[in-house]
Amino acid sequence: MFDRPAERPPSVKSRRGTAGCLALAGLSLLAAGAARAAAPQPVRPISSEVYSGRWYEIARTPNTMQKDCAGATIDFQGLSDGAFSVVDTCHKGDPRGPAKIVKVKAKVIRPPDYTRFRMSFLGGMIHQEYWIIDHADDNSWAVMGTPGGNYVWLLSRRPVLAPLVLSSAMNRIAALGYTPSRLIFPAQIGGQTGGLTANTP
Repeated sequence: MFDRPAERPPSVKSRRGTAGCLALAGLSLLAAGAARAAAPQPVRPISSEVYSGRWYEIARTPNTMQKDCAGATIDFQGLSDGAFSVVDTCHKGDPRGPAKIVKVKAKVIRPPDYTRFRMSFLGGMIHQEYWIIDHADDNSWAVMGTPGGNYVWLLSRRPVLAPLVLSSAMNRIAALGYTPSRLIFPAQIGGQTGGLTANTP
């Protein structure tokens, strides 16, 4: 994340062997929309608790690897000395559709503030960094992005955010320099029904 590596697609061979889930969205990096020069720097430190338990995807920048992905979740497990496991689950077309599960390894890059981590794919052959750019005071939601600034996700500890909380989170995303209207809101179990678009310009 510190190096802000070029966000480029992997080889065709790599893509053929990779499932389309949140953790793998960083591999293709072919989302629609104009590219930013770089992601904004993380606003403030976050507790290491962010790397434990389940996060639900509320909104995301469209990307090839998550095409038709609904009910996406990301589970962080076993944080120890900055290293942890990641389990990504994506359901095809509907939150109760067939599940694609991807398990990868990850490591916090700068433990003091816990805002940057790197995932390793294909036995460590490919790496993708992510930044926790902002988060709620109570850590109930978080804004995650790639260093190049092209991709952003809104994650929540619950499958649905109250309207006022969602509005606040989207306003933060706008304040960070992203365009909320480019985000999509996939269906989530017990949450939104999908097809929503952000009202924030």
